Parts: sequence; structure tokens; C-alpha cells
Amino acid sequence: MTPPWTGIAVALATLFDDEKTVAVEQTAEHAARLVEAGVRAVVVAGSTGEAAALTDTERVALLAAVRAACPDVPVVAGASAEWWRPAAERVVAAVSAGADAVLVAPPRSGDLDRYFTNVAAAAGQVPVLAYHFPPNAGGPVPVEALAGLPVQGIKDSTGDPERMLAQLESWSGWIYSGAAVLTSYAATVGAAGSILAAANIAPEDCVAAWSGDGKAQRRLLAVHRACRSRFPHGLKEAMAQRWSTPVGSRLG
Repeated sequence: MTPPWTGIAVALATLFDDEKTVAVEQTAEHAARLVEAGVRAVVVAGSTGEAAALTDTERVALLAAVRAACPDVPVVAGASAEWWRPAAERVVAAVSAGADAVLVAPPRSGDLDRYFTNVAAAAGQVPVLAYHFPPNAGGPVPVEALAGLPVQGIKDSTGDPERMLAQLESWSGWIYSGAAVLTSYAATVGAAGSILAAANIAPEDCVAAWSGDGKAQRRLLAVHRACRSRFPHGLKEAMAQRWSTPVGSRLG
């Protein structure tokens, strides 16, 4: 199966106004700006988007707005939950709102196979990407479990190059890196792409690093550190410096 995109996707930050209300249209406008800069897909309401602090209604509103603002690229919806039923409900809502794929972290404990089997059933023909970033986003997705799970791809945000190679060697699914510091490496070894918070700030360098620009890859180190510093405040402050976007967040 062909990946829904190759290259750089943005793990989209959610913007909030001074009252901590979701700035839906401003977030969608930001997504469109990043697509114009070369980003090939947009992930909405993932961990970078402060999904844990969003209502299901807000998730759908963001997805619909980004889908309308970015009609020419895949839009992926975060749909994680600590139990399969709310995850499946979020998947159904995302598919109905136009998601081209869903990104789902497993629960911190429980039956991995049952969880993803129910999520995949809810997704129907829409691809499911597992999300591996414990303990920041759910539980682990072991490399050895991938071949037996009903998922088409995985986002691995650990920044572990050995794990990335192990996934590529043992599984034919789509591998997306979530670590900006591995962008050029991921492209070189055969990953499908990268899903990066750093693309909120430096989309051009993300795209250039994927294409093998070593200087762009080195510049991403500072951006990567900003994204993970006092999350989400470091990310929002760096975005504001570049784009004059609001710095408000619901987390942290």
C-alpha cells in the first residue's frame, strides 16, 4: 500500500486565544501557511496539539477547519484514548470529518491487539498509524508486535535510530519519525517521512533536511530543543517569534 504522503508532515500545534478558547480558524490558517512552505501533510489534535486538553467537539472542529484550509494534502487526526471504545469513537468522528488517516497511541496498560483491532474496525478503509512515544503519549508499541497489529504505519517519536532500523528491517509498514534530529537520517534509511513539531517553526529547514541538507539538519537541533523545552511553552514561544501567533496553552 502506498503511504498517504512521503516527506515532512507537521504535528500541528493548537492555537488558543487569551481566554484559552481554541482559535480554530487561526490554527487552520497556520496549517495552510506551513503547507505553502512545503509541508506534505498535517496532523491535527495529536500530542503536540495538546489533544489531552481538547474536547471531542473541539477536535472535530479543528479537523474540519484544517481540512478546508489544506485541501491538497493529507490531514491526519489524532484519536488516542486510554480505552479502545473512546478511541474508536474519536476515529469514527475523525473519518466523518474528512481525516485521511488516524494516529492512535495505545493505552498505558491493556491488550494491545484488542485495542488496535477495535480502532481499525472503526477506521474502516482509512489507514491507522500507531503512535510510539511512551510515556509522553500512551504506552509502548513494541517492534516485535507491529507485524501482528492491524495498523498500516507508525509514528516513532523516541529519536532512537536503532529502533528505527529494527522497524524497517522487520516490518513492511510505513515508518514516520517524530524526532526532528533524525530527519535526514530517516530519509536516508528508508522511512516514509517525518511528523514534526519543529515544522510549526521551521518548515523550510524540515523539508530541506529531509532532502539531505546537512546545514538545515543541524539548525533543527535548536528548534527540536525549543519544542521539547517546558512543553508546550517553548514551542509556542518559538512559534510566536517566527509567526506572531498567540502563546497561550492549556497544558503546563
